[in-house]
Amino acid sequence: MAVSFVNAFLSYLLLLLIIVVLAGVAITIGITLRKKKNAKGAAQDMTQDSAQAE
Repeated sequence: MAVSFVNAFLSYLLLLLIIVVLAGVAITIGITLRKKKNAKGAAQDMTQDSAQAE
């Protein structure tokens, strides 16, 4: 009986760890993509500002 409890506990613990790792990867990818988008937008703003100044 105790063995089945430990087995179930470790199974759910492994599932929790997998979910946490996937969430961490998703957050990292999201932050990276957002930083690239912000940098691209800033570059376009600089281009538009210099074009309007001329």
